[in-house]
Amino acid sequence: MDFFNANLLTFMTFAPIVGGTLILLMPKDKATAIKTIAAVAACVSMVLSIVAFFSYNQAAAATDPAMQYQFVQKTPWVESLGISYHVGADGISLVMMLLTGIVGFMGVLISWGIKERPREFFAFFMFLVAGVFGVFMSLDLFLLLFFYELSIFPMYFLIANWGSTRKEYAAMKLTLYLLVGSIVALVGILAVYFSADPAAMGLPAGQRTFDMLLLQKGNIPLDVQRLWFLPIFIGFGVLAGIWPFHNWSPDGHVAAPTAVSMIHAGVLMKLGAFAALIAVRLLPDAAKEQLPFVIFLVTVNVVYGAAIAMVQKDFKYVIGFSSVSHMGLVTMGFATMNQTGLNGAVLQMWSHGIMTACFFSVVGLIYDRAHTRQIPELGGWAKYFPLATLAFVVGGLVSMGMPGFSGFVAELQIFMGLWAGPYFGQIWYYPIIAILAIWGVVLTAAYVLRVVQQVFFGEWDPHKWHDLRPSTWGDKLALGTFTVLMILVGVFPGWMMNMIQLGTAPVMKLLGG
Repeated sequence: MDFFNANLLTFMTFAPIVGGTLILLMPKDKATAIKTIAAVAACVSMVLSIVAFFSYNQAAAATDPAMQYQFVQKTPWVESLGISYHVGADGISLVMMLLTGIVGFMGVLISWGIKERPREFFAFFMFLVAGVFGVFMSLDLFLLLFFYELSIFPMYFLIANWGSTRKEYAAMKLTLYLLVGSIVALVGILAVYFSADPAAMGLPAGQRTFDMLLLQKGNIPLDVQRLWFLPIFIGFGVLAGIWPFHNWSPDGHVAAPTAVSMIHAGVLMKLGAFAALIAVRLLPDAAKEQLPFVIFLVTVNVVYGAAIAMVQKDFKYVIGFSSVSHMGLVTMGFATMNQTGLNGAVLQMWSHGIMTACFFSVVGLIYDRAHTRQIPELGGWAKYFPLATLAFVVGGLVSMGMPGFSGFVAELQIFMGLWAGPYFGQIWYYPIIAILAIWGVVLTAAYVLRVVQQVFFGEWDPHKWHDLRPSTWGDKLALGTFTVLMILVGVFPGWMMNMIQLGTAPVMKLLGG
């Protein structure tokens, strides 16, 4: 059991890598075997993420700071540079790993109908999922950057080869935005690496390390913190769709195949927010000074994203700009700098991840049969896909923050935290920001109701469509799972919130709260 616990995160992350490698070794005409390998690998990772989530010793983590990170494994990699294979999981990362496991497995099921080069598609998808798992488990910043890049590059090939509507343009735009952002963040991390005090970290003079837990004790000079906080935070925040560096996101959503849209919006954007939070952990003094200005950018995210979603006619663009808006709420929760807001931000990452994966599943289901995403051309699909309609309506209620659903629990805490202000004292314009941001929720309700009415409850003309295949068992399992989870966390949020609080409390301690 000790061996299993010590290697649990490694098994979770490398199962998709092994699966992807086996898939590449398969003959290209063995489509069923290829899909089966992908499903088994994704299922193994999902099961291990569930095991890790429920095996985490919450009582020990609450009383012993040394138990904040569990399932820890550390092996020297490049000792001369202070690089190690150091992994572990806390309350935040375990929630994100659980999200990744569920969305990744459901993405494989949704993609079961892929006929064009399935070997390459599922191999790249497996490597993408492995990269995301790797970021969430990494406690070494070099290792984190390695997995971060591993999660970006498969996106280019998946969109450029299996996407639609300007797919090469969208794939290149996404890759360049995210690559430039990660390079900027890398330069900032190197500045932290060379500025940390070895003595404060308990290291011999002149020795450096990429160990995140040691760097948090590194007494980084305030001038270095002030100079490099924003490059690291926004460099990673590009992947979270932070305004004005969000333009890649809606185009990437629209061009990507369904499963890639699910993992892109459902998990990959959370990876950006998770990595941006590392800047807060490493440079807390600068975070307290500069996050009150970052909040202006994310307010634009929330309101602008919702307003643009409101006027879109392409079904997928509505969901794409909706993601920009909702991810703004996540960063807004970070900027509250109190535990209520941080708790809401992490739960919003989970809630939005499940919700948007559900949305893109439904969009893909309809597009594969209607061969159009133009909302005015669709109508009456509730009669043909009642389960998909139910899933989309539940997702819409989550999106608009309706009580009884996961979005309400998350957004309420973010707005409460924003109204209360940072732990060290209220900032006068934070309540004004809260009032402005609430208009994003109002606009969300408007575009969700518009889409539901026009796509699902409009006039149904069966003679208009010539490819009315029934939904597959994989589609039904994915949509049913997403629907149950959105309701479960909304009605019984405690099991998720207890875990999240154990992850956010140490962040508040680093901030001085």
